[in-house]
Amino acid sequence: MALVIGIPRETYPEEKRVATVPEVVEKLIKLGFAVTVESGAGDAANFSDDSYRAAGAQIAESAAQVWATADIMFKVRAPNAQELAQIREGTTLISFIWPAQNPELMQQLAAKKVTVLAIDALPRQLSRAQKMDALTSMAGISGYRAVIEAANAFGRFFNGQITAAGKIPPAKVFIAGAGVAGLAAIGTAANLGAIVRANDTRPEVADQVKSLGGEFVKVDYEEEGSGGGGYAKVMSEGFQQAQREMYAKQAREADIIITTALIPGKPAPKLITAEMVQSMKPGSVIVDMAGEQGGNCELTVPGEAVVRHGVTIIGYTDLPSRLAKQSSTLYASNLLRLTEELCKTKDGNINVNMDDDAIRGLTVIKNGEITWPAPPIKMPAPAPVAAKPAVAPPPKAPAHGAPSEPMSGTRLAVLFGIAAALFWLVGAYAPAAFIGHFTVFVLACFIGYMVVWNVTPALHTPLMSVTNAISSIIAIGALVQVAPPLAAGAERPDDWIRWLAVIGIVLTAINMFGGFAVTRRMLAMFRK
Repeated sequence: MALVIGIPRETYPEEKRVATVPEVVEKLIKLGFAVTVESGAGDAANFSDDSYRAAGAQIAESAAQVWATADIMFKVRAPNAQELAQIREGTTLISFIWPAQNPELMQQLAAKKVTVLAIDALPRQLSRAQKMDALTSMAGISGYRAVIEAANAFGRFFNGQITAAGKIPPAKVFIAGAGVAGLAAIGTAANLGAIVRANDTRPEVADQVKSLGGEFVKVDYEEEGSGGGGYAKVMSEGFQQAQREMYAKQAREADIIITTALIPGKPAPKLITAEMVQSMKPGSVIVDMAGEQGGNCELTVPGEAVVRHGVTIIGYTDLPSRLAKQSSTLYASNLLRLTEELCKTKDGNINVNMDDDAIRGLTVIKNGEITWPAPPIKMPAPAPVAAKPAVAPPPKAPAHGAPSEPMSGTRLAVLFGIAAALFWLVGAYAPAAFIGHFTVFVLACFIGYMVVWNVTPALHTPLMSVTNAISSIIAIGALVQVAPPLAAGAERPDDWIRWLAVIGIVLTAINMFGGFAVTRRMLAMFRK
C-alpha cells in the first residue's frame, strides 16, 4: 500500500515557506505516493489550495487531520510542542532539526518512536548529495536577500554615478564569510555596482570571491580554516586577534557589512564588536545573517532591525522566508530528490537504508533510537600516482657512415627533385587554366593560414579559424569563376558554372558571418 506524504502549514512565527509545491506534488504521485496538504499551507508562498488539487493532492481541513493520516511528514521548521503531541508512532519526519542545538527535541522525538531525517545533517562532502542539499539552497537565497535588505536600509545607490548634480561614489560592501551565502551576497552586490570585499578563514575560496567580482581580504596570519562539510572551524586566539584588527579596519571603511559566519553546533562567533559599530560612518548598515544563532555582531537583536550609533543592524532570522515562493520551490526539489533516493522502486514505499552514506548521515533517529551523530564517512583513498616512466637516454651519435635520424642533405635533395619533376609533369601536360587555379589554391591556403589562424584565440576559436580559412578558399575560387581574368580570345565560362559560383559565395558568406555572430554571442555570455 502506498504511503501518504503530509504537508502541514508551518506554525513558526513569520514562516512563509511550505515544504512542497504543486509542481513537485505531481512528481511525488508518480513515485507512487499519496499527498495530503493542509488547507492554506501554501498561501503565504502564493500556492493556492486549488493549485495543489490540480496537481493531485488531497486537501485536509486541519493540521490534526494531516498528522493523523500521514506516514511521512515534510516540514520546513522543526516541530513545536503542539505538533509533537500529534505525531504518530512509526511516522517518518523529514525537516530541518539541528540536532546539535536541540538535544531536548531529539529526546522527545525518540520517545515518540519515529524516524527522523534531518535535512541539515546531510553529508555535504558527498558529491551525489548536492541535489538534496537544502542548506545550500536556502543559504544562496539568504545571501541574495541580505543584499536586498541592505540596499533597502542604505541611503545611497550601490553603483557609482556621475550626474549633472555631482558625483556619487559606489558603495563599499564588506562580507565576512565566503560560504554559499557569502558568495551569493558577493555576486549580488557586485552586480549592483558596489565595491565588494570579502574575507573567509578558508583560503581556497579566494578564487571564487574574485570570480564573482569581489576582492579577497586576507588576514595577516597563517592558519588553515577549513572545518569540513563546507563549514569553517574555530580558529586559534592568534588568528582571531589578527582577524579582529582586519575587521576593525574594514568597519571604518565599509558602508555595508554582511556577516555569514556559522560553526556547526556552536553559537555564532562574535566578529563585529560594539567599538567597530561605533567607528562606522553614520547611515551604514550591518546585515547579520547569523542572527538565529546569536549573531556575529555584539549589538544584533535576533529577528529585528535596530539602530545603534547611527548604524542600522539587521538581524532578521527569516531571510529565506522573505522570498517564500522561490525558497519553497527549491526546498521542495531537494526533498523530492531525497524521496527518490528513499524510494528507488517507485512503488510509494521508502527504505531508510543505513548502509547508504547520504541516508545514514541524514537519519538522526531510526524507529525511536537516536543514531546521531553519524560515523565519519570513509572517503575512497586517492588512486595511487603512477610512477613516471624512466626517461630514455638520448641516442648516441651514429658512427661514421651509419644512417642518421635527421633527414640528410642527400635525401632532402632527392625529395625536392621528385617534387620538381611532378610539378614539371603537371605544367607540361595540364591545361593552362589548371595551373592558374592551382596557383590561386596554394596562395589562398597560405594566406588563410597566416592571416586567420594567428588571430587571438579569445576572439576567434581554432575551429572558427579552420572554418573561415576553408571558406576563404571557397570564396576566392568562386569569385574567380564569376569574373575570371580572360586572355585574348578566351571564352567565358558557362552560365551554370557562374551561377554555381554565385551560390557558393552566398553560402560561404552565411557560414562566415554566422560564425562570427555565434562567437560574439558566446563572448557576450562572459561579460557583465
